[in-house]
Amino acid sequence: MTQAAVSADHPVFERIKSEIDEQDVVLFMKGTPVFPQCGFSAAVVQILSQMDVKFKGVNVLDDTDVREGIKHYSNWPTIPQLYVRGEFVGGCDIIREMFENGELQQFLVDKGIQQAS
Repeated sequence: MTQAAVSADHPVFERIKSEIDEQDVVLFMKGTPVFPQCGFSAAVVQILSQMDVKFKGVNVLDDTDVREGIKHYSNWPTIPQLYVRGEFVGGCDIIREMFENGELQQFLVDKGIQQAS
């Protein structure tokens, strides 16, 4: 299916793609980076903050279309969802596991994302 066909079926996809394209690291989450409103979102914010990775948080609680649309966009049923340079990385469990075994740090290096040493 072409992107145009997908966008016609889900007009919110264009808004989601725009958010993802706007910054190198984007976290679709419940709440904001300063005030996460679920434990899973808070865990991913904590990991990114600990690594000193600059990211944009998109509060899915502000927009029902985005909250439901992001699940279809990524074909992933849960929130939070982390995107790096346009690529879907995963949700909380995947991010936590990648962080704990050093894969997340290497992934960010490979993508050219600045982080604390």
